[in-house]
Amino acid sequence: MKRTSLAVALPLLLLVACGRAEPVEDLPSQEELAAAANAAAAKAMASAKADTPASRNYVNVERGFSITFPEGWEKDAASSNADGVVYQDPGAGADVRIFWQKKDGDQTLQQIVETVNEGSEGVSGDYIGNNEYRGTANDGEGNNVALRLLKQPDGTIVTASFVYPEMLSEQYQTMAEKTLDSLHIFAPKAQTPEGSAAATPAANAATP
Repeated sequence: MKRTSLAVALPLLLLVACGRAEPVEDLPSQEELAAAANAAAAKAMASAKADTPASRNYVNVERGFSITFPEGWEKDAASSNADGVVYQDPGAGADVRIFWQKKDGDQTLQQIVETVNEGSEGVSGDYIGNNEYRGTANDGEGNNVALRLLKQPDGTIVTASFVYPEMLSEQYQTMAEKTLDSLHIFAPKAQTPEGSAAATPAANAATP
């Protein structure tokens, strides 16, 4: 009696076991899972940095640039928009402005620098290759200005300026250099696979 029951049950157990078997090659590898997790974490971090006013790291995914502001500085929401941002040192009269500007015909980086420097005094600087400019100037109102311009592959320009009182040069000069050094450009969202189908926001669009 027991042998008969076992004989009937054995084929059923084998059938269940075969039904649960999955080909190993269909499962993602540990490397693929890790890569997917890292990509998701990087995307979430960039989004958090861009949306968190208290963060020192500003990432503009739409326009393709990022920068790190000095500790304790505050965002000037009224002067910021979808194309860039302004951060200020409370009570010190210093600020950092970084904005993207669309390509204006066949305008060269040199022509753009000349336009930016109009109205400034004591302008001096250097071109680093064909796509970068670093310089300093005085705005004529007692403030020093440190500049960095980066030309993106599509011809658009990212301009960063660090303005501080001339009398506080010793305090701010190194800070200005470090802040502008932290400016980086990368492919704007519209030029990436995931954003190629999305429309790029207008230049005068307000930040949500």
